[in-house]
Amino acid sequence: MRIDIITCLPKLLDSFFAHSILKRAQDKGLVEVHVHDIRDYTLFKHKQIDDYSYGGSAGMVLMIEPIDRCITALKAERDYDAVMYMSPDGKTFNQQTANHFSLFKNIIILCGHYKGVDERAREAFITHEISIGDYVLSGGELAAAVVSDALIRLLPGVLSDETSALTDSFQDNLLAPAVYTRPAEYKGLKVPEVLLSGNEKEIEKWRIENALKRTKERRPDLYDKFTSDPDLKD
Repeated sequence: MRIDIITCLPKLLDSFFAHSILKRAQDKGLVEVHVHDIRDYTLFKHKQIDDYSYGGSAGMVLMIEPIDRCITALKAERDYDAVMYMSPDGKTFNQQTANHFSLFKNIIILCGHYKGVDERAREAFITHEISIGDYVLSGGELAAAVVSDALIRLLPGVLSDETSALTDSFQDNLLAPAVYTRPAEYKGLKVPEVLLSGNEKEIEKWRIENALKRTKERRPDLYDKFTSDPDLKD
């Protein structure tokens, strides 16, 4: 997979992709992440990329021309499966969306900033508008990082345990069950006996029951969705 992120603040993303799982995925050649400074694509002498909004509303707007020049240059080099725009008014990102996008080969992610981007850029180039929640950030960089992380960890070979991502919360519309590690008892707090038993059938039964219990208590909306869909319960 190749992910191209277009931003006016590229240094915000440097550290995020330089550590842990995401760095190892790049070192293994499983994913390429390229961050593009939109200022490199403006024709203005002082690298201007934004301007006042027509109509006089507050805040600056990213101009269409440098966005066009950047996306056009990237598309001239390869085909892209998706051109995403991180926006609070986009479709809410979830695990099912991540699963779908993880099958793509090449993705562009455009990060908004200030009051967003010229609407014509959205109309002309964007195939998917994505939100990571009902709140507003200063820019789309953190949201782009969140989406990238969610996709990259699903790629074959990225996680050391290939089944790890499949047991994450939300993969089956349930929260993940509780997890424990050594010691078996700490200051009177004990690990459930079944997890120490070595009985795989009983352990799996406990995990399913625990996942259902946690989902019902913590995310009743997900629990209702799970119990009302016969395909999810099978």
